[in-house]
Amino acid sequence: MPELPEVETTCRGISPHTVKKTVTELVIRNPNLRWPVPDFLESRVQGKQINSVGRRGKYILLQMDEGDVMIHLGMSGSLRMVRSDTPPLKHDHVDFCLSDGNALRLTDPRRFGSVLWQPKGEHHELLYKLGPEPLSEGFNAEYLKSCCDGRKVAIKQLIMDSQVVVGVGNIYATEALFAAAIDPRRAAGNISRARLENLVVEIKKVLSAAIEQGGTTLKDFVGGDGKPGYFKQELSVYGRKGEPCVKCMAPLTEVRLGQRATVFCKHCQR
Repeated sequence: MPELPEVETTCRGISPHTVKKTVTELVIRNPNLRWPVPDFLESRVQGKQINSVGRRGKYILLQMDEGDVMIHLGMSGSLRMVRSDTPPLKHDHVDFCLSDGNALRLTDPRRFGSVLWQPKGEHHELLYKLGPEPLSEGFNAEYLKSCCDGRKVAIKQLIMDSQVVVGVGNIYATEALFAAAIDPRRAAGNISRARLENLVVEIKKVLSAAIEQGGTTLKDFVGGDGKPGYFKQELSVYGRKGEPCVKCMAPLTEVRLGQRATVFCKHCQR
């Protein structure tokens, strides 16, 4: 699944090609995504200008005067710019045709993505319970400590909870915990404020580095500008079960937390 850096990369890739452009036509070839594309969406966007491209968690927001189009890439979705007359392929489900002759095309082989609408001044039910953005000032040691106090849940599962903080998915949670030398299995309530402060710093660092380098290259993901990400080559623990730790050379261990594979170093993380 595309994680926050991949989604941010997509936002940055499509923004120069969509902002200040008018949607001349909405083409819905298959409305049956994770949730059906709303019947009324065409009337909301046709003839309207895209004022900006934003992001909330893993939702891409095409921001217009009357509201926002909310796009989620699901497990395998991607957005890319094409000419409006480019013949669609099997999994090209939605086109936002623009006034310059180009189109923003959603491709989603598994159809776990979504295209929804958030009226101006309202908070869609999928967004209003989300925690702070991990790169914002609101995500800090004091806040994380308050979320951890008294909790027995594993720290990795806690930081992957979107109601605690958005966008810290499996890859980057694994990497940040390694950088902070914290065992991903450790109960959140048993971690000191000083160590949580370090974890906040490492989460911000690993996400910022991934965004800067274009996101992780995943099998099904291509950035909005057609360029894949290049962060995968710098992963220290994710996907490296049994390989030597980059710090102590001991073999890395894999366990499952919350049905997710979790790789860590028993010697360096405590």
